Amino acid sequence: MMRAGDIDTIAPALAGAAELLRQHGRQAKKSWGQNFLHDPRVVARIVEAAAIQPTDVVVEIGAGLGALTGALAARAARVLAIERDRELASLLRQAFAGAASVTIVEANALTFDFAAVGSAERLVVVGNLPYNIASPLLFRLLEARAHLRSATVMLQRELAQRLVAGPGSRRYGVPSVLLQQHADLQTCLQVGRGAFVPAPRVDSTVIRLDFRTVPRAPADDAALRLTVRTAFGMRRKTLLRALSAAFPEHAVAAALAECGIDPRARAETLTVAQFAALAQALPAPAPGSAASAADTLGPALDLADDAAD
Repeated sequence: MMRAGDIDTIAPALAGAAELLRQHGRQAKKSWGQNFLHDPRVVARIVEAAAIQPTDVVVEIGAGLGALTGALAARAARVLAIERDRELASLLRQAFAGAASVTIVEANALTFDFAAVGSAERLVVVGNLPYNIASPLLFRLLEARAHLRSATVMLQRELAQRLVAGPGSRRYGVPSVLLQQHADLQTCLQVGRGAFVPAPRVDSTVIRLDFRTVPRAPADDAALRLTVRTAFGMRRKTLLRALSAAFPEHAVAAALAECGIDPRARAETLTVAQFAALAQALPAPAPGSAASAADTLGPALDLADDAAD
């Protein structure tokens, strides 16, 4: 853990790093979704929302210019700050050279091995997720949930609203169900565009995912994913009609009856637990069938392919 005096020493170095970027004509890479957080009030609120304990090991995704890194290090036992950009990673190493508890990791967060950190306790993830890869990053965290206690992340506001939405909401869909099956989600704060340099064209929201040690309801993940994606694929249709696109209609009718679900109901009315029960009741698709092939697209697409109303 860093002391307050250490942060005071590092702060000018970070300011110098930002100035160095300007001097060298360095600009944020739009293709990488780079928008650098610079508002200290927002930084403080994110760190507070993450509920970091003195013994925690924190993995920061997208360290950027280090606005969050020092504040995280003031709370945690150790911080691994992931930064994909080689130039930024070099600047961060210089800025935090005197901070023994901070390690700058030049890596792609999509391929980072959380299990290799070697922490005795589950990790805490904090980050300003690049909007262009937020979907696969979230599902990467979901895959690594056995090693994670929580993730406090900044997202595009519209995406955050979809993730935390509940049954009955028009925003409730595939990502809502799949993430809520394995995590408890809460909205922490809203962040305006002026908190970033350069300012993005969208507003942002910080949410926290507290990963569950057991799923919300018993279900095979692949079966749940197929069921949910099929149901929301034609969300204006009844569940009987929508699910019959992937399963025999008589099997769908039997599964709905077994679960006590009205066949005339629509996907957005079901709870996560009801989807899990339905996934368990439906038959597995035959190998090589259209339903089986469709699910090989993988979970990373789920945030993009959820059909809108």
